[in-house]
Amino acid sequence: MAQQDAKKSVINRLKTIKGHIAGIEKMVEDGKPCDDILLQIAAIKSSVHKVGLLIMEEHAMECLILDDDGQPVDKEQMEKVIKTLVNYSK
Repeated sequence: MAQQDAKKSVINRLKTIKGHIAGIEKMVEDGKPCDDILLQIAAIKSSVHKVGLLIMEEHAMECLILDDDGQPVDKEQMEKVIKTLVNYSK
Protein backbone atom coordinates (compact mmCIF):
# COMPACT_ATOMS: atom_id res chain seq x y z
CA MET A 1 0.00 0.00 0.00
CA ALA A 2 2.81 2.42 0.85
CA GLN A 3 4.32 1.80 -2.58
CA GLN A 4 1.03 2.83 -4.25
CA ASP A 5 0.92 5.99 -2.12
CA ALA A 6 4.48 6.83 -3.13
CA LYS A 7 3.66 6.24 -6.80
CA LYS A 8 0.59 8.48 -6.53
CA SER A 9 2.68 11.20 -4.85
CA VAL A 10 5.28 11.06 -7.64
CA ILE A 11 2.59 11.23 -10.34
CA ASN A 12 0.92 14.20 -8.63
CA ARG A 13 4.23 16.04 -8.34
CA LEU A 14 5.01 15.39 -12.00
CA LYS A 15 1.60 16.73 -13.02
CA THR A 16 2.27 19.86 -10.96
CA ILE A 17 5.63 20.29 -12.71
CA LYS A 18 3.91 19.89 -16.06
CA GLY A 19 1.50 22.67 -15.09
CA HIS A 20 4.39 24.93 -14.09
CA ILE A 21 6.06 24.33 -17.44
CA ALA A 22 2.87 25.31 -19.24
CA GLY A 23 2.78 28.44 -17.10
CA ILE A 24 6.31 29.34 -18.13
CA GLU A 25 5.42 28.86 -21.80
CA LYS A 26 2.59 31.35 -21.33
CA MET A 27 4.91 33.77 -19.53
CA VAL A 28 7.33 33.66 -22.47
CA GLU A 29 4.49 34.13 -24.97
CA ASP A 30 3.17 37.09 -22.95
CA GLY A 31 6.62 38.68 -22.76
CA LYS A 32 6.95 38.53 -18.98
CA PRO A 33 10.24 39.77 -17.46
CA CYS A 34 13.21 37.40 -17.61
CA ASP A 35 13.71 37.42 -13.85
CA ASP A 36 10.14 36.20 -13.31
CA ILE A 37 10.61 33.42 -15.86
CA LEU A 38 13.96 32.37 -14.40
CA LEU A 39 12.46 32.26 -10.92
CA GLN A 40 9.81 29.83 -12.16
CA ILE A 41 12.45 27.73 -13.93
CA ALA A 42 14.40 27.53 -10.66
CA ALA A 43 11.24 26.36 -8.90
CA ILE A 44 10.75 23.63 -11.50
CA LYS A 45 14.36 22.49 -11.17
CA SER A 46 13.88 22.20 -7.43
CA SER A 47 10.62 20.29 -7.90
CA VAL A 48 12.22 17.83 -10.33
CA HIS A 49 15.07 17.27 -7.88
CA LYS A 50 12.60 16.61 -5.06
CA VAL A 51 10.75 14.05 -7.20
CA GLY A 52 14.05 12.30 -7.84
CA LEU A 53 14.82 12.24 -4.14
CA LEU A 54 11.38 10.85 -3.38
CA ILE A 55 11.86 8.08 -5.92
CA MET A 56 15.28 7.26 -4.49
CA GLU A 57 13.95 7.29 -0.94
CA GLU A 58 10.97 5.09 -1.70
CA HIS A 59 12.74 2.64 -3.96
CA ALA A 60 16.35 2.61 -2.78
CA MET A 61 15.92 -0.39 -0.52
CA GLU A 62 14.27 -2.39 -3.30
CA CYS A 63 17.03 -1.45 -5.71
CA LEU A 64 19.77 -2.20 -3.20
CA ILE A 65 18.42 -5.50 -1.92
CA LEU A 66 16.54 -7.25 -4.74
CA ASP A 67 16.92 -7.36 -8.51
CA ASP A 68 14.04 -7.36 -11.03
CA ASP A 69 13.49 -11.09 -10.44
CA GLY A 70 13.30 -10.73 -6.66
CA GLN A 71 16.75 -12.25 -6.14
CA PRO A 72 19.43 -10.64 -3.97
CA VAL A 73 21.56 -8.27 -6.03
CA ASP A 74 25.15 -9.10 -6.83
CA LYS A 75 28.14 -6.78 -6.52
CA GLU A 76 27.88 -5.60 -10.14
CA GLN A 77 24.22 -4.66 -9.73
CA MET A 78 24.99 -2.88 -6.44
CA GLU A 79 27.71 -0.84 -8.14
CA LYS A 80 25.27 0.11 -10.91
CA VAL A 81 22.68 1.34 -8.39
CA ILE A 82 25.28 3.31 -6.44
CA LYS A 83 26.57 4.87 -9.67
CA THR A 84 23.01 5.90 -10.58
CA LEU A 85 22.51 7.51 -7.15
CA VAL A 86 25.83 9.34 -7.36
CA ASN A 87 25.10 10.58 -10.89
CA TYR A 88 21.70 11.86 -9.78
CA SER A 89 23.14 13.74 -6.85
CA LYS A 90 25.66 15.70 -8.98
